[in-house]
Amino acid sequence: MAHEVVELRVHGVSGASAEELLDHPVVIRVAGDANAGFYRPRPGFGISDRPTGFSVEAYRWGALTAGAAARTLSLLFLLPFMLVNLAAWTRPATGGTGGLIGPLCRLLAGTITSAFVLSLVGISIDVVGWQCVPYHPCLRGRPYLGWLAHLPLGPRLAILALVPIAGLWLLGWLGKRSAQTFEAFSASRGQTRVSGGEDQIDLPGFWNDALVVQRLRALHLAIGLGTLSALLLAAQLSIRPTPLAYVGYVLSMLLLAVGGILLCLPARIPTEGPGRGPVDLRGIRALRYAVIGLTVLALTYTAVPLEPEPPRGQLPGYETTVASLVAVQAGLLVALVITTLHQRRRSSGRHGAWISGLTAPVIAAAAIAAGYGFSAALVYRVADFLDRGDIPNPVRPNPPGAPPLEPPVTYRWAALAGLAAILVVAVATLWRSWTTRRRRRRLADHIVGRDFPGPPAEARSRRTAVREAVASSAFTEQLGPVFIAFLVLSLLGVATAALDLLGIGPSQLSSRLFGTDGTATRNLALLTDVGIYVIGMIALGILLLGLLSYRSQGTRRTVAVLWDLGTFWPRTVHPFAPPCYAERAVPELAKRIVGLSHGGGVILSGHSHGSVIAAATLLQLPPEVLPRVALLTHGSPLHRIYARVCPAFLGDGVLTEVGERVGWRWVNLWRDTDPVGGPIFSGHWPGDRPRTPGPAGAVDRRLRDPRGITVPEDDTVPPPIDGHWPYHTDPTYEAAVRELAGRLEPAAGSAPAPATGA
Repeated sequence: MAHEVVELRVHGVSGASAEELLDHPVVIRVAGDANAGFYRPRPGFGISDRPTGFSVEAYRWGALTAGAAARTLSLLFLLPFMLVNLAAWTRPATGGTGGLIGPLCRLLAGTITSAFVLSLVGISIDVVGWQCVPYHPCLRGRPYLGWLAHLPLGPRLAILALVPIAGLWLLGWLGKRSAQTFEAFSASRGQTRVSGGEDQIDLPGFWNDALVVQRLRALHLAIGLGTLSALLLAAQLSIRPTPLAYVGYVLSMLLLAVGGILLCLPARIPTEGPGRGPVDLRGIRALRYAVIGLTVLALTYTAVPLEPEPPRGQLPGYETTVASLVAVQAGLLVALVITTLHQRRRSSGRHGAWISGLTAPVIAAAAIAAGYGFSAALVYRVADFLDRGDIPNPVRPNPPGAPPLEPPVTYRWAALAGLAAILVVAVATLWRSWTTRRRRRRLADHIVGRDFPGPPAEARSRRTAVREAVASSAFTEQLGPVFIAFLVLSLLGVATAALDLLGIGPSQLSSRLFGTDGTATRNLALLTDVGIYVIGMIALGILLLGLLSYRSQGTRRTVAVLWDLGTFWPRTVHPFAPPCYAERAVPELAKRIVGLSHGGGVILSGHSHGSVIAAATLLQLPPEVLPRVALLTHGSPLHRIYARVCPAFLGDGVLTEVGERVGWRWVNLWRDTDPVGGPIFSGHWPGDRPRTPGPAGAVDRRLRDPRGITVPEDDTVPPPIDGHWPYHTDPTYEAAVRELAGRLEPAAGSAPAPATGA
């Protein structure tokens, strides 16, 4: 039986085609489907300079993350959910379960679902049903709203309450559909951990969280419906307080509290053994039926006509509810910062962590900011439209004939904080780029001088271009202070937004603290208007980005990076986040490797984010397969990004374990011009950490890029600067493949592997 060595290539977030991965014009799919498939060159087409016994195969998983339009729309509307889900995966490595970080992130996720419901309530029930419809000038020329004026107030509000219910149903349907398509893929048996510790990615069943998502989906639907019921009943209490309304309101608050408690509890029941325990679904069905019944009660009670109708203004209780939710989020975010700092002190890998180990609260703050930014822009844009072109503002008189629309002051605070955050982050990024430029250029000069000493005069401009490419690629590590500034500003933003509980907006606070006159107050109101426009323009920019991604490969790659990095981890925090493609990609790739290893060896080659999928796959392989598997990574962010951002799951200890499991049959190729990839076990820049002793020190191999700065005799232009892509066209890549092939153990009854010099 011949021993076949298969080089199995896995692409990164750029979503390269199978033809590009294989450097072959004609390919066929040999396994998988159109969403994620395995491809090989079609026999009889083209030539190969590899000897008999070598085969090359590509695993293309890019279709799992959908097309450009779906990706962009999801990135816009599901961005807060995706960010808060990612936050829990970036906790410090403590050797335990993460303490309170997981429950705090899940509680924050629940508040973001409530904020989503409140934004839809603000548009449909408050601005349209309560404030706009009773005023005839608001309905002039709008027949699509005129029919609502013929309904009594109660039935009108009950009908408009179907809008947030429909929004929740849509999120639930999308999550269930994605789970059926991409998640709950049958996983391999996995391995027993070599060392104990956290809920690591090598545990059997780690990439099968369909039941966890099902549990979270039920809880978040209950929280969303409970928020709607509580708001409707609170409004009724201010209009016509009755014992039934009081009982319903108390029950809704109790059910919200039960939902919060269930979010804090672990999703899985602890069991003995290396696997993950079963999902605890107890009480979920009872909670679901109770919330549905309470929602029906709230809608029925609201639908009863009110005689006489109450005076207008804002929907009673709505602004207080929004401000109270922001205050709760502020407290949870502060608690998350304190908990993360405490966990960071216990972390053995804290010195290499990104932004001092505060990644989790930074990403959680970004989720809250994105949620309220989009909510404020949406509510104010609708109010602006209904107000005949003027953003409702407490310091400016409304034009004649326009309704006095009044969105919550909290959203005005959110717009002002969003504008400040955008300006501060932009200025901090430019400042960081300027202040680090000299040092980055000095280090780049050292590298380029070592690679290309004494260049001729005609090559000096090319040498300068290479130096700038090397210096630019080093900017990734310089953004830490920018994100710290964003975290501080976010904490101040949510704290000040909670002032709406006291009825204090930006203009009122300015007048009380600084004694500003009417002109200053109007200028501050103008700034908040600008913030609303800027946030709206950012949302529009994301949509335009999606349209441009159809035509521009660079733009499409940028969108893909944001999507693929944010949806790599399972949805164990927020069920409405975009689906986790790794729940199919990792088990599917592991199953294919096991099948190929029966007939020979496998060299798993991962580029960029594909190297992360490759490492996660190796940690799921059965022990008897590992001697016939080798790992080749190139342009890999495993240490440069993932070990720092997600140290609890892909930290240095886990990477060392990957190397040990494959017997250190691992080669990592990297370039100084690559802004994403880098070394894994050695320093990136001169003066960085020394090369790791032992077999890990032989993993990293630096490629000089470009190969030269002068024009070769047989060419017309100097060699290109490859940067992040491609790596597989470099001669060193082919040499690494042959070297790893010679180090593989043959399968039982197989002939030896081809010689490395073949």
